[in-house]
Amino acid sequence: MRKTLTGLIAAMTLLSVAPGAVAESALEVLGRDYVFPNSIEGFPARLSDFPRLEINSFTTNDGVRLSYWEAGEGPPLIFVPGWSGNGAQYINVIHRLSQRYHVYVLDPRNQGLSQRVEYGGRIERLSMDLKQFSDHLGLKSADYCGWSMGAAVLWGYVDLFGTDGVGKMCFVDEPISIYAHDDWSEQERVEAGGTTTSAERMVAGFTGGGPLNSLITDMKPLERSRMMTSPYFANSEGFAAAVIQNDPASMGRVLFDHVTNDWRDVVRHKIDVPVAIFTGEESNNLPSQRWAASVIPGAQLHVYTAEEEGDHFLMFKNPVKFSDDLSAFLDR
Repeated sequence: MRKTLTGLIAAMTLLSVAPGAVAESALEVLGRDYVFPNSIEGFPARLSDFPRLEINSFTTNDGVRLSYWEAGEGPPLIFVPGWSGNGAQYINVIHRLSQRYHVYVLDPRNQGLSQRVEYGGRIERLSMDLKQFSDHLGLKSADYCGWSMGAAVLWGYVDLFGTDGVGKMCFVDEPISIYAHDDWSEQERVEAGGTTTSAERMVAGFTGGGPLNSLITDMKPLERSRMMTSPYFANSEGFAAAVIQNDPASMGRVLFDHVTNDWRDVVRHKIDVPVAIFTGEESNNLPSQRWAASVIPGAQLHVYTAEEEGDHFLMFKNPVKFSDDLSAFLDR
């Protein structure tokens, strides 16, 4: 988890895009070009160097306009961002994977370029939004990858709808239950990944200016989010900060629900498709990811080293390795 950096409200230009309209280039929707701070061979130097990147939208059954980023041709691959996340963060991942797949990144309600509303700030609603997104696309089957809270959205999807229409799934560094229950043993806490005993204090720390320290929650994701050791990460974070501005109140509502969910039953009993789990040596979630891999039949566990940027943001800090590893899994 992290506090999304504030930036220009260029996302408001999306209000003029009618639901169901023909997809427009990201450059047209955002109304501006963007020059990435680091020039990296094989990746765009500016947004206009990625003309195939498009942004479209659709409307859910409760009247919320959700935006999605897409590029490429081939088998459909849908990414679900984490808490405060958005499609702009995926610019490098989309660029690389769109050479082999039709890549989609759905901005959750109240995040990214999607509409801000005062309702639906629950994981189960985000899972319903994902189902309606796949229906909107008319997909009979797709592969799905959830990062951080996005993995919880996928667990909610499986809990509500099963795995019909799901080819393979990828989960990136998400605890199975952030809330640590008072009656748990230490082994249960470690296996679930529990990091807090107070959802209220954690939400206040991330969205309301309250104190944040290791007594309240795991501080490592926030600390690692500030480390710009990867030029890929500096590029994608800079881009997201320039075009996205999140609303703290909305972020607080969904975070409270997210923190208090316990997905151990779903992870243990309901996932019956091939799964890859990604985590790293610099993530305190590593023990819970190992547990998830041990209870999901045939699950692949990828543990990135510190040198490979193996932390909560590994897919953005090392998009080349992540894309290669994910492609190998999907093509297996």
